[in-house]
Amino acid sequence: MKTYHVAIVGATGAVGTELLRLLEVREFPVASLRLLASERSAGRTLPFRGQSLVVERLDANAFENVDIAFFSAGASRSRDFAPLAVRSGALVIDNSSAFRMDPAVPLVVPEINPEDICLHKGIIANPNCSTIILLMALAPLRKLAPIRRVVVSTYQAASGAGAQAMAELIEQTGDVLREKPIVPRVFPYPIAFNLFCHNTKIDETGYNEEERKMIFESRKILHDPHLKVTATCVRVPVVRAHSESVNVEFAPGTRPSLEEARKALEAFPGVALVDNREANHFPMPIEASGRDEVLVGRLRYDLSNENAIDLFVSGDQILKGAALNALQIAEWWIKEGSQHA
Repeated sequence: MKTYHVAIVGATGAVGTELLRLLEVREFPVASLRLLASERSAGRTLPFRGQSLVVERLDANAFENVDIAFFSAGASRSRDFAPLAVRSGALVIDNSSAFRMDPAVPLVVPEINPEDICLHKGIIANPNCSTIILLMALAPLRKLAPIRRVVVSTYQAASGAGAQAMAELIEQTGDVLREKPIVPRVFPYPIAFNLFCHNTKIDETGYNEEERKMIFESRKILHDPHLKVTATCVRVPVVRAHSESVNVEFAPGTRPSLEEARKALEAFPGVALVDNREANHFPMPIEASGRDEVLVGRLRYDLSNENAIDLFVSGDQILKGAALNALQIAEWWIKEGSQHA
């Protein structure tokens, strides 16, 4: 089997460390592995396949002889260093927002649009975590009937803001229980026992950046520029795994039956159906955390709209929402896409 020289940019962050673990547990064909991060993290060691790898400082010469570079260090780092990695001969799989809406860069969920991987010109973008989790539920339903409109409300975990945000939630929870004052540092407001509008910039339309990502990324991935999507994105006091309440409206007269929808979701790779009305057991972030699959359930007809179905989704934001999806892109490229390079 051919092996590859791999680099992880942002190796000490929440997604980077998850990528490192996945490379090992999924037996990715690594010939060598270079861990890259800021000067602050350089010199740290991280375990991989029984060895301790030293984290190196990210610089312009870091990608020599690298075949695949995973980027998860923010949009500005990606914009600065991803083109350098490409010029050095690496395939870049970028987890930031830097290139997602670039028409020349494929935006990929491998279970949904893997064929787009072959269109890359050196960079493949990993979608936003909330978008991935939403589309894993929509894609199998879209095969049953045309989808006209999607209304989604998100319940987004602290993990989406990184390791420090997860730590802040845990710390604040203890402070509240001990009746100590709360001093937010990562988030703009207290996250323990609270929820608030997603902490991204709001534009003149009143939508925040996370909501806009879900709208425009969904259209690009599904190759449906006219798909109607509206989103309300909210931070909630959950450590890891995002949840979403989704209303799916189909073309008039085409709404599938709930049984058809259940069968389609059960058969779709990467989805686990959790839909037990008798036990009132549906997707929960506590059960989605640490799982590769996106959990989908709470399927019911929308009583206010004869063309719509309601459902509820939970998915691990760090896994399928980020690190796992990126690695699956690389795995597909190795198996299929590299033959067309």
